[in-house]
Amino acid sequence: MTDDALSRPTVHALLADGTTVCIRPVRRSDREQVLGLYEEMSPENLRLRFFVASRRSAGLAADRACGPGRPGHQTLMAETAGRLIGLAEYDSGGSGSSAEISIAVADGLHHRGVGTLLIEHLVSAARAEGITTFTADALSENRDVLRLFADLGLRTARRFEGPEVRCTIALDQSDSYLSAVEERGRAADVASLQPLLRPRTVAVVGAGRKPGSVGRAILRQLRAGGYTGRLFAVNPAAHAILGVPSHSSVSALPVTPDLAVLAVPAAAVPDTAEECGKAGVRALLVVTAGLGPDQAAALLTACRSHGMRLVGPNCLGLSNTDPALSLDATFAAGHPHPGTAGVAVQSGGVGIALLDGLSRLGIGVSSFASLGDKYDVSGNDLLQWWESDGRTELALLHLESFGNPRAFSRTARRVTRRMPVLTVDAGRTDAGRRAAASHTAAAATRTMTRGALFTQAGITATHSCGELLEAAALMHSQPLPAGPRVAIVTNAGGAGVLAADACAEAGLVLPAPTPELVDDLLAVLPEGAAVGNPVDATAAVSEEQLTACVDRIVRYGGVDAVLVALVPTAVAVATGDDLVRALTRAGTRPKPVVAVRLEQGLPVELLPTEGGGTVPAYAEPQAAARALAHAAHRAAWLARPAGTVPDLDGIDTARAQAVVDTYLDAHPDGGWLDPRVCAALLDCYGIPQLPWAWAETEDEAVLAADRLRGADGRVVMKGHWPGLLHKSAQRAVHLDLRGDHQVRAAFRDLETRFAGLLTGVVVQPLAARGTELFAGVVQDEVFGPLVLFGLGGTATEVLADHAARLAPLTDHDVHDLITAPRCAPLLFGAQGGGPVDLAGLERLLLRLSRMASDLPQLAEADFNPVLATPGGVSVLDARVRLLPRRLQDPYLRRLR
Repeated sequence: MTDDALSRPTVHALLADGTTVCIRPVRRSDREQVLGLYEEMSPENLRLRFFVASRRSAGLAADRACGPGRPGHQTLMAETAGRLIGLAEYDSGGSGSSAEISIAVADGLHHRGVGTLLIEHLVSAARAEGITTFTADALSENRDVLRLFADLGLRTARRFEGPEVRCTIALDQSDSYLSAVEERGRAADVASLQPLLRPRTVAVVGAGRKPGSVGRAILRQLRAGGYTGRLFAVNPAAHAILGVPSHSSVSALPVTPDLAVLAVPAAAVPDTAEECGKAGVRALLVVTAGLGPDQAAALLTACRSHGMRLVGPNCLGLSNTDPALSLDATFAAGHPHPGTAGVAVQSGGVGIALLDGLSRLGIGVSSFASLGDKYDVSGNDLLQWWESDGRTELALLHLESFGNPRAFSRTARRVTRRMPVLTVDAGRTDAGRRAAASHTAAAATRTMTRGALFTQAGITATHSCGELLEAAALMHSQPLPAGPRVAIVTNAGGAGVLAADACAEAGLVLPAPTPELVDDLLAVLPEGAAVGNPVDATAAVSEEQLTACVDRIVRYGGVDAVLVALVPTAVAVATGDDLVRALTRAGTRPKPVVAVRLEQGLPVELLPTEGGGTVPAYAEPQAAARALAHAAHRAAWLARPAGTVPDLDGIDTARAQAVVDTYLDAHPDGGWLDPRVCAALLDCYGIPQLPWAWAETEDEAVLAADRLRGADGRVVMKGHWPGLLHKSAQRAVHLDLRGDHQVRAAFRDLETRFAGLLTGVVVQPLAARGTELFAGVVQDEVFGPLVLFGLGGTATEVLADHAARLAPLTDHDVHDLITAPRCAPLLFGAQGGGPVDLAGLERLLLRLSRMASDLPQLAEADFNPVLATPGGVSVLDARVRLLPRRLQDPYLRRLR
């Protein structure tokens, strides 16, 4: 195996039944283990592996797997509890893009996903080495291995040669392969969470005898909440606590718990976790805070070594309100009400606020997890649990960090098709962030990156817990609006004006009613009513009249939702009318109806209807408008089919990688590419550039200008030296140069002013008039490549008219990027000049996205300006910065 193969990190991942396994490259010292794997195989399995039941073949295979390193060879092994359970290897012979693979799984461990998981990791390793195809020989009777290859999700071809089958597997990372990996990961993840969220036995380790301890509070919650499984305490100084049997240690318990809650001092956490692992505990909930780095590492090592899933540390706890379980392992003041909302938070305080709010609204909670410092179980895990639990209809998240945003995004895109996923967008700012020098890095704020993730995944992002609950109340109780058109009905003109302002500010539309609707409403409303939008039904409106008015508007096809703003009046009191009942007396309506009650004490309530449903009522029109806008955005996202990443022609990834490797070989610390290398890289992706020439002397500049002059004879000269980014700010650009004399004068000026810095100049023809745009990429360490687009030119940072999406871009993402900035109307011909080449602009962004996705070493790319005209799109100036980074497969199945 190669030195690079040996340097691959040890990772942990889940088998189909939720078992944790360690996957790592084999070492020479593993030979006896590898040989033992083969020698313990039955004669039949040995024959299927080697085509003959030969012990000699086993020895040769062990020698090959653990022998001296050689190019193009990689062997991975899977272990659990220190036992080797599977082996997979490929060998390309040191050259070419195809490699032969083989696989072996220990007897008794077939059909648990060992082989599939190893092959997935082998595929990732092979891709990183430029291998594009696997080949494998198998006996035609070896149905298990043939089925394994067929079910990978990769394109597989078979050729039968007598009793053998030759399989050829293409290693393209298609969406079908990623979906297959996702589905296997989801099933394994859900299986691994069973002992955590559906434990049959729970032990609270560190439950104190005296009131005031966290462990005792959790024990009380479990007992008072009616937990239906077996419950134990672990305390060496007590035989019983709160009536719950107590034992001196985890190993002394009469049965092994599925879940152990650790509420012990930080110093005791690692040893306690190790004891739990040795006893066979399958999941840990660690509420302890204040772990140091060594204690944290030891805790995670114990969990991985013994296959325990972990929530925490430093967390509030978890709960599952399923009446068959009634698990409340938190130290919150009350018990969450059973319901349909799944909740995952990193902040215990936010968790308490959401639990209280959901319980008060009557939505209730299906399951809850306070993730705390999030060493293991994450929001991604909980999304997959809620997707499968049969109880959750609404997912609420509060995540301050993301371990693998791209994997989270794929999961969320799938889950949001089935249920609303809402989040509090926490950590939107980064006060300590220092904007990098390039336009791209300066524009790529934390808010923009997170916003791109949420938008592309279809997640409803709110700015506060209150706004989250407002949106959740509407999505729980009402159908989604088909669009942004809202009709406002009120019994007080001032309230209607406030509601109209709120809707407009939220991006909703208030269409004027048709004459037919006006006549229809005037026929049922009291005299003096004004039928516009808002509809002022006056203080004299009765309950019956208001009901008829709302029903007619709901049936009207020109609006998508109805907002009813009500204020209490003496008229209604005198007549005994209950205007709110006008909204709740009806059954389920086909469009969302929301109420605004300015006198309401709580920010949002759910009012029960006679039909068994609920209507959301808000204390402020802004809250109602925000909730309706969130619902309209979700409806629009659901109505649009999932985007696809288009195939692009003219891409030379191998040559691009060679350009990158050559540069980094000469510059191990990375840096900004000079114009020639930058242009060569862009050319690998077919990114259109304005013609240019490089010149290092005055005479070379003149010759370049003569060659590049357009019909008007004018050229541009740009100085260059390593590290120069903003040429205009440095006054290193000369425009509108005519004739050789001006070209020579411009060169001498740059040479004089930047003596000792200038390494050469770029000469270009003067570009035609058009719209100056900006496009760029920044490679975020956590989120991956982020593509930015917006108005360009020298004021791009001042105007800050940018939109962003995470790569790889789909066709929908590109459309959104182009239409999102405020300058978008210019691109569509708003000033009468006709639209720019929109198809060319889309191609440019897709190619930029592809370049960023292919090359993890691409730290930044800055195209400014990009000139867009009706006749085409071209990059006038490009800057690219490379860093020595290794490719990380964001979709590879592995635990944090």
